[in-house]
Amino acid sequence: MAYFAKIGTGNKVVRVTKVDDTIATTEQSGVDFLNNLFETNDVWKQTFQDGSQRKHYAGVGYKYDSTRDAFIPIKPFYKSKFWILNEDTCIWECSIPCPDDGKRYKWNETTNSWDEIIWVK
Repeated sequence: MAYFAKIGTGNKVVRVTKVDDTIATTEQSGVDFLNNLFETNDVWKQTFQDGSQRKHYAGVGYKYDSTRDAFIPIKPFYKSKFWILNEDTCIWECSIPCPDDGKRYKWNETTNSWDEIIWVK
């Protein structure tokens, strides 16, 4: 199966749908099929489940960046200035590194730090 993301206002993904490989032999043939099916002239971009192209598999709410030819995930819902887009991977990352000591952590927006997740048995 081939997968296509419909690009809406503000370059946001509003739908992801699949098209049989026998129909979507090229990206353009998939786009043409979808526009004929829905009787529209929408913008569709092929997306790949393995992320081999366009950085990530598109999801509803993702943004399509035509300059990078990439789907960018939704920014984490944090108000702090510490979450920035990694230009190479197109992933939102915290500029304060998470400790790498084998423990699990979650971001604490109040203290702007990483809190260890304590599992209670």
